[in-house]
Amino acid sequence: MKIGIDWGGTKIEGICLDSSSGKELKRKRVESPKDGYSSILQTVQKLIEDISEDFDRYTVGIGMPGSLHPKTGLVQVSNTEVLEGKNVKDDLETLLGFEIKIANDADCLAVSESIDGSGADYDSVFAIIMGTGVGAGFTYRNQLVVGPNKLTGEWGQNPIPGPMDDYEKSVQRHCGRIGAIEVFLSGPGLENYFEFITKKYISSKEIIALYRTKEKQAVSIMNVYFERAARALSTVVNILDPDVIVCGGGMSEIDEIYNEIPKRIVPYLASDFFHTPVVKALHGSSSGVRGAALLWD
Repeated sequence: MKIGIDWGGTKIEGICLDSSSGKELKRKRVESPKDGYSSILQTVQKLIEDISEDFDRYTVGIGMPGSLHPKTGLVQVSNTEVLEGKNVKDDLETLLGFEIKIANDADCLAVSESIDGSGADYDSVFAIIMGTGVGAGFTYRNQLVVGPNKLTGEWGQNPIPGPMDDYEKSVQRHCGRIGAIEVFLSGPGLENYFEFITKKYISSKEIIALYRTKEKQAVSIMNVYFERAARALSTVVNILDPDVIVCGGGMSEIDEIYNEIPKRIVPYLASDFFHTPVVKALHGSSSGVRGAALLWD
């Protein structure tokens, strides 16, 4: 059996797939603890034990925000601050008593969607997560592309292409980096910008609902969001020119994105033509956890 864990900032989900058919046999989701590193590790351990209790032989793959430093193995560039600098792989293997595989959560999305998802008919797939954080994975002919620094696809850490406005120049990621794409395109990023403009806080879902009623401020704010998304993806297209861009994470549920990005991206490209499909992940919120289970393939 293949067990996959999708370790997110707000929830942790586990599934078990049949190793021969790929059929989902079991699934469980829990809330991510907010009270420290040890508590999170114990929650992941318990979830793996619960998912695997009916099986004697299984592998475990985990998708998590950030990546493992190629030299030290410590977590880097994670939007879950408590994981930064921690030896997650060794610590979990000590708790579990067996080897696991860990990859960036967006890498897991890319693996899943390139094998049998929205990227299945394409050679090169750039799969992005826009949720609590922002990241991406890149596959070529179903194989994950991993560079020597283990940073392939860490698109959300790049500064948003300029010229930046005053707000963009002022916003810091928790690591101190100014103007990172993640702080604008994530769910919290949209909420923070709405609060900056209106002086009141509402959830990203409420912002979208207001936008769809054509509420004036929400329309203006979402137009800025769509423009930032197009600017941010323009560098990906200019450098990689992928065959398809697959979107996952909570913000990928904004259906208007798939019309707005193609309309807005051309002025930022080294061309007057944009032919790349921008599509929603076929497996939705299950893509990451399925890709994690497939890390042992």
